[in-house]
Amino acid sequence: MRTAAVITASNRASRGEYADLSGAKLVEGLTDLGYQCAGPFVVADDVVAIAEQLTNNLAKGVRLIVTTGGTGVSPTDVTPEATFPFIEKHIPGFAEGLRAYSRDKVVTSDLTRGLAGTNGSSLIINLPGSQGAVVDGLVIIERLAGHVLDQLDGKDH
Repeated sequence: MRTAAVITASNRASRGEYADLSGAKLVEGLTDLGYQCAGPFVVADDVVAIAEQLTNNLAKGVRLIVTTGGTGVSPTDVTPEATFPFIEKHIPGFAEGLRAYSRDKVVTSDLTRGLAGTNGSSLIINLPGSQGAVVDGLVIIERLAGHVLDQLDGKDH
């Protein structure tokens, strides 16, 4: 069974002002896809806090790390900036696939700045913070993540 971790970037959820529904939905969805999932690890919208969680999960050898939240254009949306230094090979097609899949449902999905890429034998994916975006993101994860992880394991196309 492959491992996964969910990191939620949200100032309000990290302060306990509301429940982290997108992180919980993501853990549920990844578990349903067959991943042994840890989290959600809820942190503030802060580059250092997000980077710390990425570092911790990479150090544990987690194969799939998915963030939710902080991918928009507000001043507090910093998840892509926190993720960028960790990406060794960028996979822009993942975010393009998510935007294309979500576009007809939510026009503003084109504004997501989420990144996807690999770090060693791990795949890191940024998703927006809404439950709907997480559900859409799980569709793209189901389509692509297994193939990426197989490739990282040296399996043939």
